[in-house]
Amino acid sequence: MSVDDHNLSALATELKAQALGLGFDLAGIAPAVAAPGHDRLLDWLARGRAAGMTYLERHAQARGHPRSVLPEVRSILMVAASYRPRDEAAAPRTPLGSPAQPTDPPRSDASPTGRVARYARGRDYHQVIWKRLDRLAQWLKNRVPGAAARGVADTAPLPERDFARLAGLGWIGKNTMLINTRWGSYTFLGALLTNLDLPPDQPHETDHCGRCTRCLEACPTGAFPEPGVLDARRCIAYWTIEHKGPWLPDGDLEPVAPHGWLFGCDICQEVCPWNRKAPGGTLDELQPLPEWTAPVDLRELVALPPAELARRLKPTAMTRAKRSGLVRNAIHLIAEACQHIQGRAEDHLPSALADDPDPMVSATARALLAAANGVRPSTAPTEDQGRSSPA
Repeated sequence: MSVDDHNLSALATELKAQALGLGFDLAGIAPAVAAPGHDRLLDWLARGRAAGMTYLERHAQARGHPRSVLPEVRSILMVAASYRPRDEAAAPRTPLGSPAQPTDPPRSDASPTGRVARYARGRDYHQVIWKRLDRLAQWLKNRVPGAAARGVADTAPLPERDFARLAGLGWIGKNTMLINTRWGSYTFLGALLTNLDLPPDQPHETDHCGRCTRCLEACPTGAFPEPGVLDARRCIAYWTIEHKGPWLPDGDLEPVAPHGWLFGCDICQEVCPWNRKAPGGTLDELQPLPEWTAPVDLRELVALPPAELARRLKPTAMTRAKRSGLVRNAIHLIAEACQHIQGRAEDHLPSALADDPDPMVSATARALLAAANGVRPSTAPTEDQGRSSPA
């Protein structure tokens, strides 16, 4: 395999054009260098800010260089795909610095509802991104016989935001999200690693956040101890997605209130000025599915037969939480909502959940019922409570 510098430059242009033609909204090339934020990652882990995400520690050293993903890597094509809902982008803008949807307490006659983060409302982004990266890899191998290429999105030990910045796709904001001046921060990232020495694009060196601190101030749980640093122990998204047991105090882990979120949280993005004018995403698959567009009726959700809930979750990234995690979250949201609506939590919760075959669901339901009767739940989950069924 031999490609001269002129042809490499033309190839890089072609490759980025192919990526945009497949529906990605941004594409740029980064050099395969040591990850620039690796020391910060190690310090973040050492301070315990990953909470229960032990997989990050297991792969911490591998994140130091993209060679851990492709040993012969020379350059990386970074891509981004917007998942911003088109109807939201077309709607009248909310006042600057306000969440994109009302956060007022529900009406006294309302059924409790929960919100789903925008990224999880459409089809599972892993499948959407991987499919296109596979096509890009095949195109590159056909274009340059002997070329090596591997596409990854989210699941490989590659610090995608750092390399997206090196590829010129945007800067890393105070809320730790990659932000682009046109597309904002509602984007998925993917990478195509190759052994071809493609000329890199100019890295994004300018921080356009300026003195704005809206994201830091809007977080209701104080998950940002300082600009650009997220403490997962205080993050709603961690507790509703990544935490695997009941929401009970355990060591230095003290559960946070869900603040209306069933799965994930978008508050620090909703208030970002760069998301106000961002257009809706290009790819149809990343647009919200009908059943996940509106806030979710929690009474309906917890009453769904497991097979029906699994059917509704299957196309989305919410399968990560499984039924056990999602129903656990819904139970906590019902308790939270009952501070504002008429009736007791027990009135909105099927009594059968206290005897649910999933130990995490039953433990959470019993803890809620005990709390409603003035009994404080135990401070640590039992061994059985810490496990969830595979359903």
